[in-house]
Amino acid sequence: MGDRAGRVVVGSWRWLWGRPVESGGQIAVAVAEESLQSMQLSVQKLAQAVAMQVGAYERAKKKYQAKTIELSTYEQQAALAQKAGQIDGAKLAMGRAIQIEKLLPALEQQVQQAEAYVTASKDKLNRERLKLEHYKSDMQNMKDLAEVNAALESIAQVNNDFDIGSARSSFEQAKNAVEGRNLRNAALAELSENPQEKLTADLEQLSLDAEVTQRLQALEAAPMPQFEDRQP
Repeated sequence: MGDRAGRVVVGSWRWLWGRPVESGGQIAVAVAEESLQSMQLSVQKLAQAVAMQVGAYERAKKKYQAKTIELSTYEQQAALAQKAGQIDGAKLAMGRAIQIEKLLPALEQQVQQAEAYVTASKDKLNRERLKLEHYKSDMQNMKDLAEVNAALESIAQVNNDFDIGSARSSFEQAKNAVEGRNLRNAALAELSENPQEKLTADLEQLSLDAEVTQRLQALEAAPMPQFEDRQP
């Protein structure tokens, strides 16, 4: 089935591309196609060899059948010659019949052996053809699976190119950084303020508020001024 050829092809692809077939990509599919072609060629050669065996078997079988007919013919000739009183002719025909009779067992054995070889070779050819059909089916499935894998890789690439989660993470980091800086600045401003000055300012503001309230209350308690109505 071209095992050696398949190994050579696999090694060649690895050498040319510098990457393992086990990656399962298009290179693996190409190697499988090359191996499948090698197997098809091997099956064709096996079929040719079986055809040659069948031809040799048929020739041996015909030869055996012809010798059995020839044996029967010589035996008939010997019987006829003896009845006719032709003793020499009867002896000649019977001698030839005996020679063929001695040859027939060897011919029969050869025919049977050839038949066994042909039967075994035909069985092997049928098995290899079934395996080849199985590999062809696997080849198509492998191509389909490779296409699906390529599609999944494209989807994964798109997801990586448009990784919203990564952008969201960056946004959150930036947000946390800004908020953290704001808290640090507020704490720094609070720490940089003099507490005594703040207390004095608060007291002054309280005094001012109290005075404003007192003045407003005084205005409310004072009578409203009267204005004379002057006629022109």
